[in-house]
Amino acid sequence: MKWSAFLPLFLLPAAFAATKDKDAVREQLIDLAAKGNGLIKLDSKTFDLLTLPSRDWSASIQFTALDRRRRCAPCKEFDPSWNAVAKAWSTAPKEHRDTHFFGTLDFDEGQTVFQKLGLASAPLVYVYPAAEGPRQLPNGKTAPSKYDFSNGFEAEPLANHLSSHTPIPIPYRAPIDWARWATFISGILSLVLTLRFISPILQSRWTWAAITVLTSLTMTGGFMFTRIRGTPYTGPDGSWIAGGYQNQYGQEVQVVALIYGTLSFAFLMLTVIVPYQSSASRQRMQVYLWSAVIMLIYSVLVTIFRLKNRGYPFKLLL
Repeated sequence: MKWSAFLPLFLLPAAFAATKDKDAVREQLIDLAAKGNGLIKLDSKTFDLLTLPSRDWSASIQFTALDRRRRCAPCKEFDPSWNAVAKAWSTAPKEHRDTHFFGTLDFDEGQTVFQKLGLASAPLVYVYPAAEGPRQLPNGKTAPSKYDFSNGFEAEPLANHLSSHTPIPIPYRAPIDWARWATFISGILSLVLTLRFISPILQSRWTWAAITVLTSLTMTGGFMFTRIRGTPYTGPDGSWIAGGYQNQYGQEVQVVALIYGTLSFAFLMLTVIVPYQSSASRQRMQVYLWSAVIMLIYSVLVTIFRLKNRGYPFKLLL
């Protein structure tokens, strides 16, 4: 008779003891999760229990450093999101909730674990898959996977990612952002009140006439030319006129637009306002005045042409 045939009978007590120990660990983890509102506060000992090599459960673990002495601002920023996702998982049905656990290991509570894993920064999130049982990965992998924070520290993308490792999706619902809604509603009310008071101005034809004239003068002065080419506001030496007809500075746009606007205004006064003057002497005086303005401003415009192109042969007054 071969003694190997009786070998399984000798191994049964050991296997039964291992299963019993594993069930005891599970019950301990369930109790710790219930006390922590879905989150197990880990130390070196409970970390070893949660990542037991013979585990038939999975676990998501946050490695952090929340002590004020560590000065880890990202840890404090991420911790509320982690707690919110863990709390949401605590509302899952018990048959699913007890097969995946959430834990947090602070550096000051588990320095040996940080050293063993070679962790030099925080926060980090590792997901440990089940090593045995029906939830074991098909490829048999038991090493943890790492959350990369590519979507920041927000809770919703974290819950979406971890849901691929839990038996059912994590029932996380983002809280209502009351501050955002209050800001939005305040903005709408402010806009309505503003429109109520400025609507007469917006409905006035003179408002739109002024906007149209100013836009036309700006574009005529070469605004788009300077925007497309990205020319500087002034030259390196502080000059505001660029030599050549194919060059222009930003300040030159303002000067040319002002010149065109002044000329247009002078012609407008001569053709619209002056003919309706009741006094002949006042009419004559305004004709002389606006004619002189036109001659002077046009002389400035011609002078600018001469500055941009030294070969320009014409000039007027200046």
